[in-house]
Amino acid sequence: MTLVIGLTGGIASGKSTVSSILKEYGFPIIDADILAKEAVDPGMPAYTQIVEAFGDSILQNDGSIDRAKLGSLIFGDSEKRKVLNGIVHPQVRQEMVRQRDEYIQQGKKAVILDIPLLFESKLTHFADKILLVYVTPDVQVNRLMKRNQYNEKEARQRIDSQMPLEEKKHLADEVLYNNGTVEETKNQLSAIMDKWKLSD
Repeated sequence: MTLVIGLTGGIASGKSTVSSILKEYGFPIIDADILAKEAVDPGMPAYTQIVEAFGDSILQNDGSIDRAKLGSLIFGDSEKRKVLNGIVHPQVRQEMVRQRDEYIQQGKKAVILDIPLLFESKLTHFADKILLVYVTPDVQVNRLMKRNQYNEKEARQRIDSQMPLEEKKHLADEVLYNNGTVEETKNQLSAIMDKWKLSD
């Protein structure tokens, strides 16, 4: 019986660190962000729809989509963001389910669905258990400023555009507190894996 785990967090909460530790357990990781990037590659159905919706001005010389340009178009415009999400999200979900079901058929012990906006996108039904990577707001702001060279205002804007981690805590099956060292994170994860009977 394969356990499907939805891994989520907030921006700069350290989810990719947790994801790479889970990879060391040998669990396959299906990463929504990577699938979303691949979905807009030339030749993919979403690519054509995006160019139709937003025009040729978002293309680079080689014909690929200029992500920065598209990003700045939709960042402050919720209608355009809806259009883009309406194109990309269904295709990402379809591919995610296809890969998940393939791993289940292979008899994997667990499959990790790495979905940053798991709750916001209402995708909890894709997973059996939800694991939330949690950090306190100050740590989140500091990490984001450091990682992306944002000033505090820019960092807080990005964080505020997501559901607060505090709210997500009540919706998850397990919460991994990621304010400390990688070692502490590994120990917590190991305890959760034991609880979910996923340790060897």
